[in-house]
Amino acid sequence: MGGVSIWHWIVVGVIVMLLFGRGKVSELMGDVAKGIKSFKKGMAEDDEPTPTAGTVDPKVIDSVKASNAQAEAQAKAEHKA
Repeated sequence: MGGVSIWHWIVVGVIVMLLFGRGKVSELMGDVAKGIKSFKKGMAEDDEPTPTAGTVDPKVIDSVKASNAQAEAQAKAEHKA
């Protein structure tokens, strides 16, 4: 009691075939195979190296613009005080 033998699986398989038909089962298995292939392809794409932040050139800030902005901020602060 409680054991599952090969005969149980055969009976379950026959019932599934009767309920869904052979075409539906093969279509379902084809969809499962497509899903597995898609998953493997997605995993393979994740393995490709992505560029890191160290390989990207940093943005260069013009020191003249930065000093002008700082001077304007100081002038506004002094004017308000």
